[in-house]
Amino acid sequence: MNRNFLILCVLILVINGCTTKSNTSNSTIQLNLMTFNVRYDNPADSANNWKFRRDFAATMILKNNVDVMGTQEVLTNQLTDLLGALPQYSYAGVGRKDGKTAGEYSAVFFRKDKFELLRSGTFWLSENPNAIGIKGWDAAIERIVTWVVLKDKTTGKEFAFINTHFDHIGQVARRESAKLLLDKVDEIANGLPVIVSGDLNSTPDSEVIKILTDANTGNHLTDSRSVATEILGPAWTFHGFGTVPVESRTIIDYIFVKNQVSVQQVSVISDMLGKIYLSDHNPVLIKASL
Repeated sequence: MNRNFLILCVLILVINGCTTKSNTSNSTIQLNLMTFNVRYDNPADSANNWKFRRDFAATMILKNNVDVMGTQEVLTNQLTDLLGALPQYSYAGVGRKDGKTAGEYSAVFFRKDKFELLRSGTFWLSENPNAIGIKGWDAAIERIVTWVVLKDKTTGKEFAFINTHFDHIGQVARRESAKLLLDKVDEIANGLPVIVSGDLNSTPDSEVIKILTDANTGNHLTDSRSVATEILGPAWTFHGFGTVPVESRTIIDYIFVKNQVSVQQVSVISDMLGKIYLSDHNPVLIKASL
C-alpha cells in the first residue's frame, strides 16, 4: 500500500513537472527593443561630443525600460561609460578592427537580470565573414554583425537578436551585406524568433531594404514599421545633430523581425535635453511580443 502510494506521488510530480514546462515554454513575453547609433566619440563634434551626451543617452535607455539594444559606432571608452551608467546590463561584442577592443563595436546590450546569454558571436561583412578586420567588397570601412541568443529567465523562451551597421560608401558592400545577413540570420536563429537591428545607411525605397524584405524569398525579414499597430515619432532617424533640413531627413535605422514576433508599437525617439541631442541619429524603439 505504501509502495503504491509512493509511486502515485511520483507520477503526479512528473505530470505536474511536464505541465509546468509546457506552459512555461508557451508563455508570451513582452519586450522593449532598441536600435541606437550613439555616434562615435569624436572631438570635432564640439558641443555634440559624447561627454555632453552620455548621461542623457543612459537616462533615455532607462526611461524606456529597454530589454535588449543593438548599438552602432560604440568605441571602447563609450562602452565603458554605458556599462558604468547601466549596471543592469551586460553586453556582447568586439571592436571591428581587431576583433577585440580596437575600432567601433556593434555591441548588443541586454538586461542581465532578465536574460541568460546562451551564445553569441561576431562576423565581418565581407567575402570571408570569419576573417577579422576585413573590408568587404567596395566598403570604405570594416563592417560587422554582432549577435546573441538569449533565454528569458522567467519563461524559458529563447530568441535571437542580431545587430549591424552597413557601410556608408560602398553600394556593392551594402547589397552583398544584405544577402549575407539574410543567410546568417537563418543559421543563427535556427527557427527561433529573431530581431535584427541596425543602421543600414539605406533608405526604405533602396535596393538594400528591398532585398531584406522581399516576401518572394523564403528567408526575408519584415520591417517592424510595416506591421506595427502604432507608430510614434518622426518619420526619419538621421538628422546630423540637427544640420540636415527636415524635408531631407529619412529613415536609415531599422528593426526587423522574423518567426512569430508581433510588433505592437514603433517609436522614433527625438528627445532633446535643452540643446543637447542623444546622437546624430534618433534611436528606434519597438514594443514586441514573442
